[in-house]
Amino acid sequence: MSKNQVEFNFPKGGVFTIIILIIAVIVVVKSSVTIGPGEGGVVFNTLGDGIDTENTYGEGFHLILPWNRMIVRKVRQQSISDEMNVLSVNGLEVKVSGTVWYEPEFSNLGKLIKTKGEDYERELLDPAINAAARSVVGRYTPEQLYSSKRDVIEQEILDEVASVLKDQFLIVKRVLVEDVKLPPTIRTAIETKLKQEQESLEYEFRLAKAKKEAERQKIDAEGKATANKILSASLNDKILQEKGIEATLKLSESPNSKVIVIGSGKNGMPIILGNQ
Repeated sequence: MSKNQVEFNFPKGGVFTIIILIIAVIVVVKSSVTIGPGEGGVVFNTLGDGIDTENTYGEGFHLILPWNRMIVRKVRQQSISDEMNVLSVNGLEVKVSGTVWYEPEFSNLGKLIKTKGEDYERELLDPAINAAARSVVGRYTPEQLYSSKRDVIEQEILDEVASVLKDQFLIVKRVLVEDVKLPPTIRTAIETKLKQEQESLEYEFRLAKAKKEAERQKIDAEGKATANKILSASLNDKILQEKGIEATLKLSESPNSKVIVIGSGKNGMPIILGNQ
């Protein structure tokens, strides 16, 4: 061996240890799984019976056998939006767009994936929503779809979807019909009709208000007339003279100089002269 060469001698046990460490690192990496917030996981046993339907793993760090696979899916509430062409009760094609809120059953995530696959939204949820929407929308006219029946339609679609997905390990929380698009001519006709109905209601409201105001004025006028009639019937010369004397006494108490002539006025009422 030349003087410039350096000989490295590794003990056989050291090489074996390094190999073991490398294998251990690979095993740990393959075995460790972190499940994020709002997610759940199920184990696919590669050498066993496939999906483990009995256990669902929650958020956090987990260890599995390196030859198995952890299938991680969202288990929190999620939404899916879609737009579809459906027929109304009279055969008119309308376009309905909406959103559905859903979530898988956490404890049955394994059963859901085993029976419907990992893409269970496309395999299970989409067909159920489409079927329910077509069934419900087909019961109504375009005018009902456009205006007053929106809340009822949403609830009916929700009920039908829930019925279809019963015992399917997928829960639908809410259905929202966001828009109903009609052919332009039909939409214009409906809007015109609704506008006319609104104007008619406003006109009826104004008539009712004017009628109530007229009745109020009539009652007020009748009350005043009755009061004046009663007052006129109760007045006589003696009462008028008493009222005149009371007024004269109040004037006489004023600091301004004046001359009062008693009994010189009409009906013997005092006459007040001067008001400096």
